[in-house]
Amino acid sequence: MNTPPQHPLTRLGTRVIIILALFTFFSCGNQNHNKSGNEKKLPRIAIAGLAIESSTFSPALTHEEAFHAGVGNEILSNYPFLSPDSLDRNRAEWIPTIQGHALPGGRVTSEAYETLVSKTLTMLRENGPYDGLFFDIHGAMSVEGLDDPEGDFILRIREVVGKETIISTSMDLHGNVSWRLAENTDLITCYRMAPHEDAMESKKRAVENLLERLETGKGKPVYKAWIAVPVLLPGEKTSTRIEPGKSLYAKVAPASVQPGIVDAAIWIGYAWADEPRNHAVVMVTGDDKEKVVSTAENLANSFWAVRSEFEFVAPTATLKESLDMAIASEKHPFMISDMGDNPTAGGAGDVTWTLNEILARSEFQTEDGPSLIYASIPGPELVEKAMEAGIGGTVDGYAGAAIDNRFAPPIRLTGTVEAIEQGDLHAETEVVVKVGSVKVIVTKKRKPYHHEKDFTRLGLDPRSTDIVVVKIGYLVPELYDMRADWIMALTPGGVDQDLERLGYKRIIRPMFPLDQDMEDPDLTAKLVPVIK
Repeated sequence: MNTPPQHPLTRLGTRVIIILALFTFFSCGNQNHNKSGNEKKLPRIAIAGLAIESSTFSPALTHEEAFHAGVGNEILSNYPFLSPDSLDRNRAEWIPTIQGHALPGGRVTSEAYETLVSKTLTMLRENGPYDGLFFDIHGAMSVEGLDDPEGDFILRIREVVGKETIISTSMDLHGNVSWRLAENTDLITCYRMAPHEDAMESKKRAVENLLERLETGKGKPVYKAWIAVPVLLPGEKTSTRIEPGKSLYAKVAPASVQPGIVDAAIWIGYAWADEPRNHAVVMVTGDDKEKVVSTAENLANSFWAVRSEFEFVAPTATLKESLDMAIASEKHPFMISDMGDNPTAGGAGDVTWTLNEILARSEFQTEDGPSLIYASIPGPELVEKAMEAGIGGTVDGYAGAAIDNRFAPPIRLTGTVEAIEQGDLHAETEVVVKVGSVKVIVTKKRKPYHHEKDFTRLGLDPRSTDIVVVKIGYLVPELYDMRADWIMALTPGGVDQDLERLGYKRIIRPMFPLDQDMEDPDLTAKLVPVIK
């Protein structure tokens, strides 16, 4: 039987109904999808960490206030990649606890360590559970009566957050990676540049590695390879500005982006602490066992192969030779690194030996001598006297050697007060005292001088000064770019560059370069158990 033809309006109505039905279906589907996406829980990630380099060869002690520890959400401002409008900020629910960063110095007091760690653990207990934790440390903290503080800290964190929480650790390449630290972290990375121009980039990498493993559901990397490399060298010999550090560290980034690899890292280690964990380390994490192991072993063998090629990043000389060269030079500013008491490496910062030697030289004893800036020496009593005398007044008092007087006693400074500045985070108060042709920066508390503005805010012009002496090792980028010439003076102090005269008793021997004729070590990768 033939079906009568439909009226055109009937056919049109049917089409409209079908279109409406399809629209409703897809609309509802999108709404359900959006609803599901909106309700998807973001991973909960905690932030914690304490960062400092601590020389065990310095008599100085570091107290709690030195860490300037941030608490809670104020910590987020330390990380530009976690700013309120950043992509990473919106990829997780962030639960910051405590993060502190102290100037390098002496051992941390047991009281300061326990107080800061206990506060961190309390906040972690109160705000859990967590999918991940960003552990932001340096890796070279020494604490009175305690070996491997970072290993102790992460173990205690692990006991609070549990085995399933993924911990991602970011470190300075001058930190130490003990087996305990390697075992209790799941992801780990460190800087790839010295000076550390990539510090924030490295922290971001640690966070994004963590986010990626959580978002994809991949979880903890299956394999962690750890290799102890028996080398202990100062940062002044291992800068990535020059060879062989430049080429060695250039291998790290390509190694870290191979399929099956999450990250790869080389730690030089910290030379001025005497603990069994102080040595170089290579670590590689990933899901491909063969690739993880072979990559770690390749990096470790590359390091060992160039161990004898590391030299100081700049020429070195005695202080007398350095001053002779600077005085004779026509290049200004001629910079001299007063290395032995470098507060950026853990020196007490108040050794007066170098300043005594400078002021004893006849060239600097009259106003028309070579202009020299000395940065700096702590002297709270002299600072107080300078403030009483005022700018243009005469001050007479002692500075330095309150902590480390092993090489020279406190120095008497008699001169004109040329500047007074208050409010610095580290120094608190700074004064400039002119003695002969030398302008000495005296501080209430020790402070390293890294930036041009550190000088210009005191009315000093380092670029037009003949000689600038800074308590530092290798020059940080801003000072490096400013120099007309530069030498590193081999001066005494808690971070003496002559490692052999430091008197190590507890590091694992043999150790290069202390044991020059040691046999080649076993650089077979050890697989670190994954905590589950």
